[in-house]
Amino acid sequence: GILWNAHKVISQTMGERMLHRNLLQAAWLCWLLAVQVHSCPDTCSKCSGPENDQCEECRAGWTLHNNICVDVDECGTELGICPTNSYCFNTDGSFDCRDCSPACVGCMGSGPARCRKCASGFTLTGSKCVDVDECSDRVLACHGLDEICTNTEGSFRCDCAKGFFHKDAVCVKKQHPSVQEKGLFEDIQDDELEVLQQMLFGVVLCALATLAAKGDLVYTSVFMGALAAMAGHWLSDRGDRLLGGFLKGR
Repeated sequence: GILWNAHKVISQTMGERMLHRNLLQAAWLCWLLAVQVHSCPDTCSKCSGPENDQCEECRAGWTLHNNICVDVDECGTELGICPTNSYCFNTDGSFDCRDCSPACVGCMGSGPARCRKCASGFTLTGSKCVDVDECSDRVLACHGLDEICTNTEGSFRCDCAKGFFHKDAVCVKKQHPSVQEKGLFEDIQDDELEVLQQMLFGVVLCALATLAAKGDLVYTSVFMGALAAMAGHWLSDRGDRLLGGFLKGR
């Protein structure tokens, strides 16, 4: 009987603990559901329910209209909101300032068709500000005779023609390295040079022979020496040619 009573008490205690645990879990789930049910839309700072038309107060950048938070178009309600040469672009709850096209001086939106005024180097064609081709035949952009015009967006540049370079804002012709003037006999071929040498040697021999004929012993000696040298050179050259021909014929 004692064991039965103890078992009964233990079972009752465990049952109570399980009941308390289940109640706590149920209460926690109910609280989560209540929080989710009463959470406001992202645009609302205060609301009476989770739906968009149950807003009571709106976050910054939104305005309340029939209990609905509507985006405020800052670009349409505020003047001068963006710096010069930029335009206002509306976003959800806020806005951006974006740069105008390079073709514009002030604009009402993106692109060259939304310009308030065309920038320098651009001209209004139809509804767009388009680039002016300064290098066209109608406009003399580069004044130098040796300059070539290259068109760029909104402008142009003047480049020196081939063979010229910029120096002190002027195109100057490139100077090639100086070439030494050729000598009188530089272009003469070897065989032609040999003929000239023989002619010169012959003239010298004639002059010496003339002087030797007058009985001058000094000139006679020089003449005989030159004649012997010429004969030796001739015989040596002829011998080399004969030997070369003999070797080729083998």
